[in-house]
Amino acid sequence: MERIAVLSDVHGNMTAFDTVLRDIDARGIGTVLNLGDVVGKGPRGSAAVARSRERCAVTVRGNWDDFLPHPDTVRDEALTWWHDELTAEDRAWLRGLPLVHHLDLSGRRIRLLHASARSVHVRVHFHHTVEEFDGAFATTELTGDGPAPQMVGYGDVHDTYVETQDGRTLFNVGSVGNPLDEPTASYVVLEGEPGGDRSAPFALQVVRVPYDVEAEIAVARDLRMPQREAYAVELRTAVYRGLHAERGLRADDV
Repeated sequence: MERIAVLSDVHGNMTAFDTVLRDIDARGIGTVLNLGDVVGKGPRGSAAVARSRERCAVTVRGNWDDFLPHPDTVRDEALTWWHDELTAEDRAWLRGLPLVHHLDLSGRRIRLLHASARSVHVRVHFHHTVEEFDGAFATTELTGDGPAPQMVGYGDVHDTYVETQDGRTLFNVGSVGNPLDEPTASYVVLEGEPGGDRSAPFALQVVRVPYDVEAEIAVARDLRMPQREAYAVELRTAVYRGLHAERGLRADDV
C-alpha cells in the first residue's frame, strides 16, 4: 500500500503550506502532489515555488501559474506586484509545468489536474451539471490519450468535496492557502496498491489542518501586498472576496 498527499491552491500562503507539509510528514506520507495555483493572491509566491520544487514530486499548472508569468497579462497594481515578486527562474518553471498527471492505485486510473479537462481556465464548481461531471472524465487535448479514468481529482474552486456516480468519482482537494469552504487548509490522502487490481484496498481521506491565519495576514501587511484587506477577510471567513461588500465584511487592521 502507498499513501499519497494531494494538495492544491497554495497561492503564496507559506504559513499554511508549511503547516500542511508538517502534517503530511507527521503522518509518514512521503509523496506529495500539487495541483497548481502555487502563486498569486498571497504574499510569498516565490517561496511557494521553491517549496513546491523541493517537496512535491509533481506540480501541475494552475490558471494563476499559467497567466501570471507572462508580463502582457499583468494589468493592475496587484497583478504587477505578484508578477514582480517572482524571479525569472520561478516564471520559467511555472510556464513549463504539465497540465495533467495520472496514477494507478488499486485498479483505479486516477486523473489529476487543476481545473477541468477542457482547460486550466475552465472552472467546475461544487454545484455543477451532469455534463460538467462527465466532461471531467473525457479524453481531450489537455488530458492526452490513454485509458479512461475512474477517478478525477482537481483544485481551482477552493471547495472540498467527493462525489461518486455510476462507479466514477470526482473529488476536489480544496485549497491549502485560500480555502473558501471553511477557514482551515485542506488536502486529500489517497491510499492504494500501485498497479494493483480492484481486490486491493483503497481509501480517499480529506484532511483539514488549522494554521496561524493571523501570522499569514501579518506577513501580507508587513510586505505591503496589494489587496491585503480582501486577502485577510478571505482567510478569516472563507468567504469569496466578491461577496465581501454585500455581506459587510471588512478588515480594518491591515
